[in-house]
Parts: sequence; C-alpha cells; structure tokens
Amino acid sequence: MRISIILAHPDPESFNHAIAQTVVDALKANGYRVFFHDLYQEKFDPRLNLEELAKDSILPAVIRKHCDEIAAASGIVIVHPNWWGQPPAILKGWVDRVIRPGVAYEFLEGDTGEGIPNGLLKARAALVFNTSNTESEREKDVFGDPLETIWRNCIFGLCGITNFHRRMFNVVVTSTEDQRKDWLNDVEKDIDTFFPKDTV
Repeated sequence: MRISIILAHPDPESFNHAIAQTVVDALKANGYRVFFHDLYQEKFDPRLNLEELAKDSILPAVIRKHCDEIAAASGIVIVHPNWWGQPPAILKGWVDRVIRPGVAYEFLEGDTGEGIPNGLLKARAALVFNTSNTESEREKDVFGDPLETIWRNCIFGLCGITNFHRRMFNVVVTSTEDQRKDWLNDVEKDIDTFFPKDTV
C-alpha cells in the first residue's frame, strides 16, 4: 500500500520538513511505500491553465503523474504552514491542478456542476499537519480555524474521504527543541494510529 505525502514549505531547514521526514520514516517503518513530493524542491508550477480546465484535457506529464498517484493512494498526508489562514500558494495550485474532476470527484449523470460531487479518492484516511505562529484559541475564536474547513469540508469531504485528522503545531517561532521533539512524537503516534503495521 502506498501513501501520498505532499510537503509545501520553501525552507529545507523548517519544522515542516522535519514533520514530513518523520512521516516518511514512520510510514516506511510500518511497511508502507510512499509517493513523496516536496513541491518547492520540485518547483511545482501552481498555475492552472485554460487547457487543463476540462475533465478530458490532455494533461502535462508531471500533472498526470500526480493525478495517478493521488488516485491510487491508500492514504494522504499533507504538511504545510498556516499562511493567512490558507495553504501556501504552491499547494493551493497543486489542489487546483491535481484534485480535479475525473480524478478526485465527479458529478453524477444529469448534474451539470451545480450539485454535490461524488468523491472518487480511495484513500482510507487523510492527515494534515500544520504549523502556525498563532495560538489555538485565537485561531478558532477570531479566525474560525479556516484550514480545518478547507481541508475537511471543502477538499477531502467532497472527494470521498471522511476519515480525516488534522493537527496544528503552535507557536513554532517560540517553541523549544524539547517541545518540537514532543511534537514529532505526536506525528509518529498519528501515523501509527491511522496507518498501523497490521493493516499494510
């Protein structure tokens, strides 16, 4: 079984990269294979062009590869910082270009696009790990925790994945080394919970 891991942070020394590496190591230790993409390192182009809009468009090879991987994945893990209550633009562009009709969702016969789509993704679980410099209480009370809505409701929920888990690590800018070690232990525990060895 393969798990798709998408990382979106421009700094290779970032805590996001440490999270992603922990995810990769934990999954491999549990016997899974991974599709891993560091979008910044790969210089992923986030721009959705007119030629890709239609469901039956002929896609560039790199986008077709991403689509095939996400469609085949038994699980999905996304790692990114909270920037203005949103994913980085490069990751939003990845969603635009890869989480597309015919791959992640479809509209049923007679529905011209105004209804609720039928999800196509086969992953049994989706995990999102975020970093933030905003306290959790402020994130929820003032901003309404927009990343939860984006990933749970607007993306994975509509694409057929109801087993969803998201964890926010904050406040990163003032965190200690011991605190970050504890956070990485939490990442390992989450992987063991959602992708345990005995279900490979």
